[in-house]
Amino acid sequence: MKRAVLQLILRTAARLVIARYKPIIIGVSGSVGKTTAKEAISAIIGGRLRVGKTIQNNNNEVGVPLTVLGVDGSERSLIKWFSIMARAVRLVFFKDKRYPEALVVEMAADRPGDLAYLVKIASPQIGVVMAVGRAHLEFFKTMRALVQEKQTLISCLPADGFALLNADDAEVIAMQNKTRARTLTYGFGEKAMVRAVELSIGSEAVEEQCKLTGIYFKIVYKGSTVPVFLPGVLGRQHVYAALAGAAVGVGVGMNLVEVSERMHYYDAPPGRMRIVEGIKHTMLIDDTYNSSPTAAVAAVETLAVTPCATRARKFAVLGDMLELGPHTEIEHRELGKKVAELGIEYLYTVGERAKFVAQAAAFAGMKEDRISVFADAESAGKALQEKIKPNDVILIKGSQGMRMEKITRELMAEPLHAEHLLCRQYGHWLDDY
Repeated sequence: MKRAVLQLILRTAARLVIARYKPIIIGVSGSVGKTTAKEAISAIIGGRLRVGKTIQNNNNEVGVPLTVLGVDGSERSLIKWFSIMARAVRLVFFKDKRYPEALVVEMAADRPGDLAYLVKIASPQIGVVMAVGRAHLEFFKTMRALVQEKQTLISCLPADGFALLNADDAEVIAMQNKTRARTLTYGFGEKAMVRAVELSIGSEAVEEQCKLTGIYFKIVYKGSTVPVFLPGVLGRQHVYAALAGAAVGVGVGMNLVEVSERMHYYDAPPGRMRIVEGIKHTMLIDDTYNSSPTAAVAAVETLAVTPCATRARKFAVLGDMLELGPHTEIEHRELGKKVAELGIEYLYTVGERAKFVAQAAAFAGMKEDRISVFADAESAGKALQEKIKPNDVILIKGSQGMRMEKITRELMAEPLHAEHLLCRQYGHWLDDY
């Protein structure tokens, strides 16, 4: 009952603030990539507009109103709620000239009806859908139901708005037939309007150590091409985020040169394919924020093509993927099969569900003496400390509940920087360290 009353108050306050300030609302949804896209979009259009954005991952029925009010809801004390209400009153009754001209709002859809609720609070003029993958299937009976939920963001757009769609995702690109808005597509494929080409992973040799530096690619739009370098990250998810940001930039009137110049303001969130230097002159790929089947496969594919020294070995350290319901076993087995097919040298699994990953990898031909199974992140981290050697590359990934960032913290060369480099290094998350 208390939560329902709180939601009503926040929803009302958010609607009043939007009615008063009339910001451009850019809604971002999808099974994966929402946060990286939000950061890229904010960085790029920040050169043209005052921008507000979702803080951390406040993307639900409480978080979206907090985004509109411009406050962080991670602290939920009574005093904090009073200050939030006071800010809402000030925004409604006293004009704030600093209020954002555009709001980049993550919109999550964990259960049926979530997006319909959120778009009534903050009706977007621009809608971005990243990808529809096999995540949160525990609460959706079928993939079709999940797709229809994500489609809500696009179908609600006005005729003079923009629907920005991932051209490489068949489920997403089909949404262009479900909107009145103008459509702008992005991706790697030739049919994408805003397209990435010539993707490569950067590396350099430093004192006989192979260091990963980031990703290079070019963006092509209407015959123009600009080069882009995203330092400190790996994986196509960051390219998709950059493409989504570029598409939004084009939508608000920016040219491709402006977009490229703003890319260096993109600060990838912790735990999303971030490059972290490890102990013993190793390289860690920290993808520990969360996991889904689509994202996990993409991560191990990136690991497989990562350039490294001749003596290097590649480790996939994979934790349970949660909220998959009846799809749990098959999705974990598919991931294990993929690890074996890609020829990754070592597999470490964490959790009961991830045992299916190990079993499937062995069945697909991976040598059993290269597969290790652990109950928790702490024990996996300690075992890895003993196993790894210079130039090894270690991918670490799992769902939030598995706390896989503990492994990264165990293996990182400079743990004193964990607060800035890793996810969940604040508040109650630190209680069980």
